[in-house]
Amino acid sequence: MAQTPDLRLVAEARTEFGKGAARRIRRADKIPAVLYGHGSDPVHVTLPGHDTMLALKGNANAVLTIVMPDGDDQLALAKDVQREVLRPFIEHIDLIMIRKGEKVIVDVPVIVEGDAAPETNVITDSTVLSVEADALSIPESFTVSVEGLEAGSQILAKDVQLPSGVTLISDEELLVVNVTQQVSAEELEAELAEAEDEAGIEREESDEEKEEAAEGAESSEESGEGDDA
Repeated sequence: MAQTPDLRLVAEARTEFGKGAARRIRRADKIPAVLYGHGSDPVHVTLPGHDTMLALKGNANAVLTIVMPDGDDQLALAKDVQREVLRPFIEHIDLIMIRKGEKVIVDVPVIVEGDAAPETNVITDSTVLSVEADALSIPESFTVSVEGLEAGSQILAKDVQLPSGVTLISDEELLVVNVTQQVSAEELEAELAEAEDEAGIEREESDEEKEEAAEGAESSEESGEGDDA
């Protein structure tokens, strides 16, 4: 599904800089931002906090219409979004200016759907693909199906169907999805034990293993007593 530049954000000129100024801006529910591109000087602005978060929620490549302080509209894409680690707040945004008809390179998420064959694992190796697309026709995501795929099946970047006008930038041989044979608990335990032996790691016995060893010793002793008789 292509983007439409219907997300309008009213920007205000930013005249204060530094950490203290940035904190004051965020306390006022605004976000410091910089617009750059097309050979022009960077433009420092603030954006409305709540509206900006909603505009970018679930779509990193949303096309934004920034209403500049002088009243002009400027189309833009979020190039770098800095978020707080513990709270769902945006600390700063770098925006790249775009024009209608312009080609841009973006990372588009890959969504995996369907169920592979029984007793297999589906491993997503690449969660995004880099593509070139019209600035106003950026796909929101690419969908690949693993329905019924057997172990050993792979989906490469070149296998992903792209909409008309979208060009793959990622390596064609980039592994996107890998379907592997499901490993049983016993096989996993054996592989782990082998790896530990090779690394020279002495593993402490589990309670179950200790109980089994004790039961085995008791059986051996009982068998020995019978032989003496």
